[in-house]
Amino acid sequence: MSLINKMLQDLDARGTPDGRGDAAGIRSVPERERGVSRALVFGGAAGLTAAAIALGWVYLKRPPVPPVLVSVANTPLPVAAPIPVPVTAPVAVPAPAPIAAPVPIATAPVTPEPVLPAEQTVAPAKLRAAEMGRITQQPAKPASAAAVKTAAPAASELILDGKQVTAQQRVDNTYRRALTQLQDGRVADAMLALQQTLQLDPRHQGARETLARLLLEAQRPDEAARQLQLSLALDPKQPAQAMMLARLQLDQVNGGAAALDSLMRSLPYATDNGEYQAFLAAVLQREQRYREAAEHYQLALQTAPDNGVWWMGLGIALQADNHPAQARQAYERARGLQTLSPQLQAFVERKLVQLTTVATK
Repeated sequence: MSLINKMLQDLDARGTPDGRGDAAGIRSVPERERGVSRALVFGGAAGLTAAAIALGWVYLKRPPVPPVLVSVANTPLPVAAPIPVPVTAPVAVPAPAPIAAPVPIATAPVTPEPVLPAEQTVAPAKLRAAEMGRITQQPAKPASAAAVKTAAPAASELILDGKQVTAQQRVDNTYRRALTQLQDGRVADAMLALQQTLQLDPRHQGARETLARLLLEAQRPDEAARQLQLSLALDPKQPAQAMMLARLQLDQVNGGAAALDSLMRSLPYATDNGEYQAFLAAVLQREQRYREAAEHYQLALQTAPDNGVWWMGLGIALQADNHPAQARQAYERARGLQTLSPQLQAFVERKLVQLTTVATK
């Protein structure tokens, strides 16, 4: 406050002409006014003190530093009297058995983590060793049947040129290759491909018949007959092959019985086949079984009533079975159709004359 009074006195002295201040105007600050200024100063000091105290309080009450996360397994549980764990006494872990291949994690059974007693603490390294020992001791499960089926192609499927080919497709491809080689005139290669087709599918009727015909053209009838016999033994439901085999057997000495046997085995599957019935009738007629021959000729004519050759065969069978009237009717029907060759037409005319002569006697 004395400094402030001195400054006021200096300013007042500069304001007078003679350099002296107005003695009457200059006076000391009364004690009452000095009390007000001290109050202000004391109040400011008190405010600064309060601010310092507040700052100290804030500093003392600042939030603690966030705790650092630590692994529970790495931090021992706080106990009143911790029990020392000997370092030289690890957890007993069986030695892992040797494994041929690592067990995939995806297929390993999920087991719960081992629960330790509350008063026991185990180091993380020991815990991982115990867990690895438990996993490695579990035997590897064999792959399921579905997995094996998915991993490898089925036995009936093959991989050719990067494509999956079924057994039936392989048979068809081999047979088509044989036909292509046959069209190109490569008969030997075609026969080999046909044999390969039959090895893949012994019941392939087209390959069997084609191979038999090629063997016949190559003057190898015995091999052709053997191929047909193998085919009919596997599947007698093949009338065309039975007829082909019967023709080959008829060319052999005393082959009529074998031909009849082949035809009779496939007859149940050719009841509506006129060609088959007529051929069987001709073989029966050759074996002098005329009544049966006449019956099969009649069955054949039900499918083709205008076949002159079959009418002629029926007349021969009836005449040999001592039925002249019925035989003459059959001959007349064969002559009337005008479908016979000149030689057969002449044969029928002679039979009619013979029957007429016998009837007039």
